[in-house]
Amino acid sequence: MKLWAKNTNVQKEVEQFTVGNDRELDMYLAPFDVLGSIAHITMLESIGLLSKEDLSTLKKELVKIYSEIERGEFKIEDGVEDVHSQVEYLLTQRIGEAGKKIHSGRSRNDQVLVDIKQYLRNELKQIVQLVQQLFDTLQGLSEEHKEKLIPGYTHLQIAMPSSFGLWFGAYAESLVDDMELLLAAYKVSNKNPLGSAAGYGSSFPLNRTLTTELLGFGALNHNVVYAQMTRGKSEKIVSMALASVAATLSKFAYDVCLYISQNFGFISFPDHLTTGSSIMPHKKNPDVFELIRAKCNKLQGLPNDLTLLTNNLPSGYFRDMQITKALIIPAFEELTDCLQICNYMLQHITCNDGITNDEKYKYIFSVEVVNNQVLQGVPFREAYKSVGLAIEDGNFEVPDSINHTHEGSIGNLCTSQIKTAMDSVIAGFGFEKVEKAIEKLLK
Repeated sequence: MKLWAKNTNVQKEVEQFTVGNDRELDMYLAPFDVLGSIAHITMLESIGLLSKEDLSTLKKELVKIYSEIERGEFKIEDGVEDVHSQVEYLLTQRIGEAGKKIHSGRSRNDQVLVDIKQYLRNELKQIVQLVQQLFDTLQGLSEEHKEKLIPGYTHLQIAMPSSFGLWFGAYAESLVDDMELLLAAYKVSNKNPLGSAAGYGSSFPLNRTLTTELLGFGALNHNVVYAQMTRGKSEKIVSMALASVAATLSKFAYDVCLYISQNFGFISFPDHLTTGSSIMPHKKNPDVFELIRAKCNKLQGLPNDLTLLTNNLPSGYFRDMQITKALIIPAFEELTDCLQICNYMLQHITCNDGITNDEKYKYIFSVEVVNNQVLQGVPFREAYKSVGLAIEDGNFEVPDSINHTHEGSIGNLCTSQIKTAMDSVIAGFGFEKVEKAIEKLLK
């Protein structure tokens, strides 16, 4: 069944190529297609294009289909082109003529748009929750291990004292900036394109503000041509936010792979969370973090993939846009897996103490000695030269303590301030508005 079918059957090879794996991908959009349809028919009744009786019958059956989707009982049947066709087919089969009225005033173009916008904001909500969990874990580890020093590096050469507190805390704060991008992506996704039809509106007096409210969208894509242009653009903006989170995870995973190696020996994980070698019996490999690094590096290419797919198209709809689903849907699943396993692994990390007592790290305290001399009135250049000569002559002595107290340093991690910043960003999402709207729509 095809919503556009008339009396001509498309060649089998053409149909297979154009449909591709769209049925499988459309299953991710199924609940949102039903929600969009409920909002649409509610609006149609409000402008006199549906009777109250038809609305009641249609809504009751759509809510039933939604429940079937939730229970995993819904499928797109062979011969049915997409999720929109399947839903309309079920309605027509179950309730007759009323099912044929559901498509008035809309196109598959704005149907898939409203499905994708809802899907994006729903998936972003899940990512936000997982990022928040990882953030909390990192902050907890930062506070727990803040007294344990590790060497800091520049150019992969030992540089200055750092700490596990700084290390974990740095990645926690990185997630705050990533969350800012997730919020921006959410705001773009949380705009209603329904009513733009094929991209040029409708002669029906559609009430697009009503469907915006019914679906809990934060705003309306006002211009119908631009509403259609957001296909591909929304996915690309979302992909940039996902790529930012992925970049943080990738860099952290690289650190873990270094720090767990015998040459560093800063951290460890239980044997059952590492893997071995088929030939070297001593091996404990950090495969989880190597795969996080690889998967997240791949995710950072997603914005470019979407750009190459969409940047040479004029305004209006093109079938090229079908491919955006095949790019963005797996990306959410992959980043979700990486966030979950990273957070799980960190529940079992061991951070070693006394690392900087090793003789090879003694010179990371050279700046501390220089600064101590400056505090006693020695000009910085003279102090720098004096300490440098002591190192060359083998007379350098490690200080008894370090004293870093300014904001964001070893002795002042600003954990609570960073938490406040994260909470402020999360408050901007307003997930509860969507939840209440959907709950009301399904009543």
